[in-house]
Amino acid sequence: MTRTMTAPPTLAVPHWHLAPPGARSGIGEAADDGPAAPVALVSGRRLRPLGAYSDSLRFVTHQGDTLFAAAARSAGTPGGDALHFDLAGGPGPAVVLFDPAHIKTLMTADESVAPSATHQSPLAPIVGRQSVLTSIGERHKQQRALLLPRFHGRSVANYQAGIERATEDGLAAWPVGKPVALADIAQRITLDVIMSAVFGLPHPDEASDAERRMRKEILRLLRLSTTPVATLSQVVNMRYEDPVGLLKLILSRVDRTIYRVLSERRAQGEAGLRDDILSLLLSARDTEGNPLSDTEIRDELMTLVLAGHETTANTVAWTFERLTRHPGVYRTARRAAANDDEAYLEALLNESMRVRPVVPIVARELLAPFDFSGSTVGPDVIALVSILLLHHRDDLYPDPFAFAPERFLGVRVNPYELMPFGGGIRRCLGAPLAMAELRTVVGTILRRVELRTHESPAEKPRHRNVTMIPGRGGVVIADSIT
Repeated sequence: MTRTMTAPPTLAVPHWHLAPPGARSGIGEAADDGPAAPVALVSGRRLRPLGAYSDSLRFVTHQGDTLFAAAARSAGTPGGDALHFDLAGGPGPAVVLFDPAHIKTLMTADESVAPSATHQSPLAPIVGRQSVLTSIGERHKQQRALLLPRFHGRSVANYQAGIERATEDGLAAWPVGKPVALADIAQRITLDVIMSAVFGLPHPDEASDAERRMRKEILRLLRLSTTPVATLSQVVNMRYEDPVGLLKLILSRVDRTIYRVLSERRAQGEAGLRDDILSLLLSARDTEGNPLSDTEIRDELMTLVLAGHETTANTVAWTFERLTRHPGVYRTARRAAANDDEAYLEALLNESMRVRPVVPIVARELLAPFDFSGSTVGPDVIALVSILLLHHRDDLYPDPFAFAPERFLGVRVNPYELMPFGGGIRRCLGAPLAMAELRTVVGTILRRVELRTHESPAEKPRHRNVTMIPGRGGVVIADSIT
């Protein structure tokens, strides 16, 4: 579609995350003809269609700035709601979508013409080829059907005690009066929760030596993934299904601990079966009645543990990174938590996930031609749904750079306009558990921790694998904890 934009002179900022309230993104229809101006990014260089490896690396490391700049330049032009790139060293030709109609068309398409492209994602060499995340077609349906009940209804309710216990432990270890990266605290909480769900551990102290070693190696993997070397390793591994180089070395340490846990549980026989996901996988059979191999189970466990806690932990960190920079919203949120105002808490979480989606892009592989904005795209093109751009459209979210939870009060959310957990048949199967954790962890921190507010610049987003995390981990200072 073509839109004519009428707006005041451009408001220039160095990065998208520093755009002030009142600024427009320049994406979609203008909210009004008032004084707000669309944002332009001043980066010292003009972004060109990506083709060189250096530009592809920039896409990986400065994805948000790259996309906001390209979207703003194309606004109002024919086909401007679909951005075309050539990602050298990665998927090659790609189209970036951020129009809800285009996204719905893609997400509701049959997998035979638009399957998930997660086998090309930076996570693929980490979680493996047999994971529910990377599989497609009938295999994905079978895996999802097996695992989905463990993340819905009664199962989520059964995890609540573990969520509350892990939250209490996290608060007990929180130093008062000192800067602390909230992502680290939240990560310990959410990792304990997912380890309990996956391995049936009522408390980390009750874990076996093999399980403790596995937890330690997973945390080590996550810490290393934030380093510049990890970013370079991600680019190197783009063209490989199996890990190579440094990533292979690091994963081999994690894998040894996982296989040791599997061996331990298999040796326990019936006594080793618990009400957890590992026991479910150990007792599962394929269509021919054969048990799952250790490699298959490893891939599923790696997916569930990594995806099941990292995104939730960083959503907690982003939420308070935003709140501490908006004192008025923070005070309102604390009152809402004290009064058990679930509607406001839900709106707060939606707004946090809107302005800082931890998974900013999801991908589909176009095996057939698709029409986007009057132009035909595909086949053999990767369609990247930019959740970040979608969440900052002027026509969907007036004043898109403002942090305003009230915009979600009394609103029924359109699943193709707010997509923190992806969409379609590939929507995150752990979303209900993640939301249960977020309500408990964020609500508890709001009620019991008095955080120091300030006017520091927003933390720079850092891209890690497929996630967008706070550059400093969401640093906050607790003045008191009750």
